Amino acid sequence: MSAVHPALRRAATVTAGAAATVLLAAGAASAHVTVHPDSYAKGATDGVLTFRVPNEEDSAATTKVQVFLPTDHPVLGVLVHPQDGWTAKVTTTKLKTPVKTDDGTITEAASEITFTGGKIGAGQYEDFDVAFGQLPGDTGKLAFKTLQTYSDGKIVRWIEEAQGGQEPENPAPVLKLTAGDPGAAPAPAKSATAAAQASDSSDSTARGLGIAGLVVGALGLAAAAFAILRSRKPQA
Repeated sequence: MSAVHPALRRAATVTAGAAATVLLAAGAASAHVTVHPDSYAKGATDGVLTFRVPNEEDSAATTKVQVFLPTDHPVLGVLVHPQDGWTAKVTTTKLKTPVKTDDGTITEAASEITFTGGKIGAGQYEDFDVAFGQLPGDTGKLAFKTLQTYSDGKIVRWIEEAQGGQEPENPAPVLKLTAGDPGAAPAPAKSATAAAQASDSSDSTARGLGIAGLVVGALGLAAAAFAILRSRKPQA
């Protein structure tokens, strides 16, 4: 057999590079557990946090979600909104440092919320609403580490916090606490329609990049074939 023509080797390299770009773009488009809104004023009262949990598996459903609330900067007065098909269990923990409020001293606070009984299928997500009485006023952010369990036994740990400005592979949902009026309403969370549109847009982008990668590869192969034909053409 003859050796691979150099032009074809170059074309194969271009095609492989384009494919790698497509794979990277698809990975970047994947979703993770988030909290909405993403910011509140320090010490805000009587608000709602929505934990959005997307299903990233094609062959398994999400069957359990565990959200861990920080107790060093506790969220007070936690209440869970009923969710069709899901059962919520709130675990409380005795605080190392009690919190003084206008209504008295708080010695216990929610440390974990576990949702079970329901299912989030492939290509779907679920919003879990949690009301609070008061957010802490002595920190700039709250990280809600989350465990997502699938029907095949796989557990995804959304527990990492960003370091140096770079987002980790499995980031925990983070709520920023800003200086401002604790009574001011935050920006509303995205509606289901907006979330679906964002997802469709992301999928369209990934598909567009995939098509572009295939086009680049095809052009490279065509150029290589043309170069080979020219090199084999007899000279006059």
